[in-house]
Amino acid sequence: MNIERLTTPWWFLRVGVGAAAFLAGLDKFFNLLADWPAYLSPIAAQILPLSPSSFMHVGGGVEMLVGFVILASHTRLGGYVAAIWLVGIAANLVTTGHYFDVAVRDVIMAIAAFTLARLTEARASEQAGEGIGGLSLLSREKMIA
Repeated sequence: MNIERLTTPWWFLRVGVGAAAFLAGLDKFFNLLADWPAYLSPIAAQILPLSPSSFMHVGGGVEMLVGFVILASHTRLGGYVAAIWLVGIAANLVTTGHYFDVAVRDVIMAIAAFTLARLTEARASEQAGEGIGGLSLLSREKMIA
């Protein structure tokens, strides 16, 4: 497998997932894209010690941080955190009894974030000479020949 063929998809995922997380987090403070507090499950709203709006501000800060981490430094870690975060958001949306379409999209975005993290691992392994599965591509070719 030629890992270089995955460079373009990796960059698209990195920029797309990172920018989406950062911009969605930023919008939690402005509510231009959506009325974010409306997406909070009534169950969660009763349990939380914060108002739905304040909770969305905290969540927005986390999303901005995760987006920045994906874009600027630790793509693998940010990808895994984004994947878990998005599954949590989808679970929250399902408990509202509404927004099932948004929950499905968040699960798909979680899959994209997970894929980004795994591709980042594969790139790091290949660059370290380990290759995918612990053997470099050159080592595999020598073993086959």
